[in-house]
Amino acid sequence: MDHIVRAMTADGFIRVSAVVSTDTVNEAQKRHDTYPVATAALGRTMSSALLLSWGLKGEGNITLRIFGDGPLGGIIVTADAHGKVKGYVQEPHVDLPLNDKGKLDVGGAVGQGQLFITKDIGLKEAYTGSVPLVSGEIGDDVARYLVDSEQTPSLVSVGVLVSPDLSVAAVSLFKPFQTHQKSC
Repeated sequence: MDHIVRAMTADGFIRVSAVVSTDTVNEAQKRHDTYPVATAALGRTMSSALLLSWGLKGEGNITLRIFGDGPLGGIIVTADAHGKVKGYVQEPHVDLPLNDKGKLDVGGAVGQGQLFITKDIGLKEAYTGSVPLVSGEIGDDVARYLVDSEQTPSLVSVGVLVSPDLSVAAVSLFKPFQTHQKSC
């Protein structure tokens, strides 16, 4: 069963969030008939959107748009404050060889480009921030957004394990970050 866990140190200096979204990504893989690289890219983006939307209030939502020059094309994912998420990958049938680490080559499939994150919290206008893609591996790119656009020191680690039968075996995202800067 999918879930989100959050923790904070007693002094509030460090917060940690984790999401497990295996069931959700498995359903997305089936609905969109994605190949493993596209499944991993879409799953990582969906997990990131879920984590970023967790703190939204009421009818708020967040949209991640990744536009790279790789064969995958664009990825668009929207998540709301209630944990509902939906996503789309432009080219679901991308098939690339494993990268030099023996892993699915999400970075190669995404390529270079931009990450846009739009937060709609019910104000007159939604806020959109953007950053250049760091690696196309999604976690690095979301961390860059958090550091550059929200001034939140962050580390984002996201993974999608696709089984040989193309089902999603596991999806997890881990994001520790500092909430306050301490002066020396």
